[in-house]
Amino acid sequence: MACWEVASSARANVIVWSEFMRLGEDVPEQELNRSIARLRANQCCSLIFTSGATGTPKAVMLSHDNVTWTAQRAGDAVDLRYGEESVVSYLPLSHVAAQLNDLYITMRFAATTYFAQPDALKGSLVATLKEVRPTSFLGVPRVWEKMQEKMQAAGAKASPFKKSVCDFFLPLSCGCAVCFREKRVPWGFTLANQLVFKKVRAALGLDRCRILFTGSAPISKETLEYFMSLNMPLMELYGMSESSGPHTVSTNDDFHISSCGKVMAGCKVKLDKQDEKGNGEICFWGRNVFMGYLNMEDKTKEALDQDGWLHSGDVGRFQGNFLFITGRIKELLITAGGENVAPVPIEDAVKAEVPILSNAMLIGDRKKFLSMLVTLKCVADQDGGPTDRLSPDVVGFCRDRGLRAATVSEVVAGEEPAVYEAIREGVQRYNAKAVSNAQKVQKFVVLPRDFSVAGGELGPTMKLRRPIVVQMYQEKIDELYAEQTQPK
Repeated sequence: MACWEVASSARANVIVWSEFMRLGEDVPEQELNRSIARLRANQCCSLIFTSGATGTPKAVMLSHDNVTWTAQRAGDAVDLRYGEESVVSYLPLSHVAAQLNDLYITMRFAATTYFAQPDALKGSLVATLKEVRPTSFLGVPRVWEKMQEKMQAAGAKASPFKKSVCDFFLPLSCGCAVCFREKRVPWGFTLANQLVFKKVRAALGLDRCRILFTGSAPISKETLEYFMSLNMPLMELYGMSESSGPHTVSTNDDFHISSCGKVMAGCKVKLDKQDEKGNGEICFWGRNVFMGYLNMEDKTKEALDQDGWLHSGDVGRFQGNFLFITGRIKELLITAGGENVAPVPIEDAVKAEVPILSNAMLIGDRKKFLSMLVTLKCVADQDGGPTDRLSPDVVGFCRDRGLRAATVSEVVAGEEPAVYEAIREGVQRYNAKAVSNAQKVQKFVVLPRDFSVAGGELGPTMKLRRPIVVQMYQEKIDELYAEQTQPK
């Protein structure tokens, strides 16, 4: 990527590197040394505010030792090469993933960080990736989902010949984690890689990436398998702000699809209060565990027990040495019948059955049955917010069924029978596979707009802010449960 020096006067708040370096010329060495000498490894280095997805945001205090130790361990875990790495920074630097991946790890391994445009999550990210061609890339699930949606939409418009080529070659990537780990090469894979897979990676700017990550929120198995089918396996990471970022890591040579990986060297995990299936609350221990919450001693004691174990609030189980997330305690719905229901697997399953849905949120805490708020895929505006216009694939869905609707409001106002029936049938297909009657979805409502960061329904890393959504749509939720009897 070319580097051009522009005079600082040419743009407000911008200076060139040489000017930046001159800023320290007038600072005496003694003053710098005194500042360094005052630093202690166990002092607070950074404050990270939690997303507020489950309540009031809290200021997580991370020490110098937390971030330097974690940066070293994380880089070693994925075999980063000193002086050879480059990354694209696009997440807010107030987020722990961005701070660790874009700043601390890059400093430790002498990597180069390229900052994306402010509208990266609104559409310009791929252009930046194509210009930079990073050696690794951390994408939050929504980024991978958006890439998947655009590639699938482009595939739907491809010529019959191109479709037949893709239909022939895609299965050759195997979609199988075992084959990828053991480097089994199916017949025809080398040709498929040259003709299809490498071109896809290049089109996304990921052709130099040695490893692709996903983290910060749950990702569906469908999305993982889609990228696996393109010879682009996504390695899941798991951690939290309170663990300075990663605590478990997947690598190209050691991963299991839908698992968040193995415990990072120097860290420990225990499962507290396990049930008969081996599910328990995931607890962390290690030098990456935070100092506490700023001015919140009571909340700190809730999160950190007397032995130094950080209680994550997530529920998981081990399969061999691989950790799988199965739910979240604060997100668990407890029905009126006392059934504990993890919403994320159900939401993912319904979205997989109904491709025209963008988001789905399960409702049913202390209710007699489960219901769901769903949104249709739509076109985003220049600020990344949802518009009323349906996305091209949803419009195509409507046209295939003889419908003229082109906006979300048209579909919702008329409760367009074909669209609503497609959603209903998808829910019924999920229900047929549900593990119990209590986990079946009985009702749904299509919301008038999609979820977004600007709208407040999603956090900065596209994580669903459930309490906020409940507040916003309480009236519609009340309507779902207006009838006191459970629907058949």
